[in-house]
Amino acid sequence: MNLTLTLMINTLLALLLITITFWMPQLNKYTEKHNPYECGFDPTTSAHLPFSMKFFLVAITFLLFDLEIALLLPLPWAIQTDNLMLMTNTVLTLLTILALGLAYEWTQKGLDWVD
Repeated sequence: MNLTLTLMINTLLALLLITITFWMPQLNKYTEKHNPYECGFDPTTSAHLPFSMKFFLVAITFLLFDLEIALLLPLPWAIQTDNLMLMTNTVLTLLTILALGLAYEWTQKGLDWVD
């Protein structure tokens, strides 16, 4: 009974949210919504705009820290394991690889903000 009730509530909630997100944008019509480029670029100018290398540096740094957080997130649950030494070695190996990658980028001047 609980499983059936949960599935029904989840299905109804999902359908309600889908319906709301389908009808909401149609209530607020303005000229920018009909523009094919909502990213801020003028569609009449050249499409080949140069990007700054700082943009890519920030993106790669974000991905590095995002990967680090994603891999270290299960640590509080992993501490409850029976084989604590294996978990500790795995975490230290992961942190060492990330630190060596950061040190390499730093020594190669990959983190400098000057173009």
